[in-house]
Amino acid sequence: MTALLWLIPAALGLGVLGLGAFLWSVHSGQYEDLDGAAERILLDDDKPLPDRDQDSSIKDR
Repeated sequence: MTALLWLIPAALGLGVLGLGAFLWSVHSGQYEDLDGAAERILLDDDKPLPDRDQDSSIKDR
């Protein structure tokens, strides 16, 4: 029974801590652009890799 006297306040404290972290993240704008990351993965911004034969920085070993 004494364990409940420790566990209940600990659970309530962790719940309040989690709620505070969530409210902080909403206030700081973490959820402003929900579609940006999902669309960014579809964009192909990478340049193609150069051919190994034409690259002068790679020397034969």
